[in-house]
Amino acid sequence: MVEPVQTPPAFATRIFSGIQPSGGLTLGNYLGALKRFVEKQDEGIETVYCLVDMHAITVWQDPARLRQQTREAAAGFIAAGIDPARSILFNQSQVHAHAELAWIFNCVARMGWMSRMTQFKDKAGKNSENVSLGLFAYPALMAADILAYKATHVPVGEDQKQHLELCRDIAAKFNNDFGVDFFPITEPVIEGAGTRVMSLRDGTKKMSKSDPSDQSRINLTDDADMIAKKIKKAKTDAEALPGEMDGLADRPEARNLVNIYAALADMTPQAVLTQHAGAQFGSFKPALADLAVSVMSPITTEMNRLMQDVAEIDRILGEGAVRADAIARPIVNDVYDIVGMIRSR
Repeated sequence: MVEPVQTPPAFATRIFSGIQPSGGLTLGNYLGALKRFVEKQDEGIETVYCLVDMHAITVWQDPARLRQQTREAAAGFIAAGIDPARSILFNQSQVHAHAELAWIFNCVARMGWMSRMTQFKDKAGKNSENVSLGLFAYPALMAADILAYKATHVPVGEDQKQHLELCRDIAAKFNNDFGVDFFPITEPVIEGAGTRVMSLRDGTKKMSKSDPSDQSRINLTDDADMIAKKIKKAKTDAEALPGEMDGLADRPEARNLVNIYAALADMTPQAVLTQHAGAQFGSFKPALADLAVSVMSPITTEMNRLMQDVAEIDRILGEGAVRADAIARPIVNDVYDIVGMIRSR
């Protein structure tokens, strides 16, 4: 019997994601992003990971500090398990296709779309007239980051879902405007207990490298003693851990620590509660601290080692940029042809 011919997919599976190098990486970045990046790499899927330094300068950055943070973020990626030989790792500004495609998307996207972005409203606050144009146009550059590689999937946190929805809108409008089936409609990848890690001081707020309090987060550069101290001081309540998830419904700090434990141990939150039901935080926090130290300390040690050789980090980022450009350049050249640009061959 002759097997039926299988129609190949229109777009090969490719994952793209990026992290801003505008501050030190945190436990939130590791559990919400880096850990999952490594998992996707190990699944044999083509993975493209970018340090989005062009996004970082939508607010003012000290140039020397930006270079340091970009290298530190690269060290964090590698220490967490990203293999530059299997994944593409680079910094955004080295691949010009991002900026070129962003301009075209600025001309595809609508002002109304941009003005509805809640992250812009949150960051601009009452000072929207004085923020940079780049901050307003940030989502178009994010769409360019993704679609320059025709990425089919993007791991995102809940707070980035709206930006990915805009990317999908831009791709659909471009395809419709020019009568082509050129860009994929990228799918979000949202999964895992640690997708959204919250502040250790306020369980209703996301763990952030921009929080004024260093006690609110665990940094990838924190040593074992610092990790243990921060977990010990983490805000909790006086109640014991329940046996079921419903018991955490109105306890954001308790729920956050349970979720962190689950993500570090590759367990479900319910499994953590089953294991620790009835425990007070006086005993749960030390168990969480031991687990966090066992997972995070090797990453910190490797990051420190890598940061002793910035030339090697720069070499890795440069080689990654060459590989990224080899994918993105033909795609952007095709975009120029589609929109009617004359190019020398």
